[in-house]
Amino acid sequence: MVLSATAWVILAGAVATYLTRVGGHAVLSRFERIPPRVEAALNAVPAAVLTAIVAPYAVFFGLAEAITIAAAIVLALRLPTLAMLGICWALVWLLRQAI
Repeated sequence: MVLSATAWVILAGAVATYLTRVGGHAVLSRFERIPPRVEAALNAVPAAVLTAIVAPYAVFFGLAEAITIAAAIVLALRLPTLAMLGICWALVWLLRQAI
């Protein structure tokens, strides 16, 4: 059986993801206590990743996406995640239809 190029890409992505997670765990498990600078860097990762994913949509994809991102920021402070996602999904859909 010959795998298609798509299957190879999926397999390579799965292996890379697995090795990244296992490697991170292996490195951090060597520390008795995580150094403060390493902990601060790890705490900054989610915000950096979120910014890298969300910022292009706000800048390059249009007004509907920018308005929805602003609404998501405000709603995330007040609502549970699932409610915020549902409202923002509906909002971006409505704005794309209206604009």
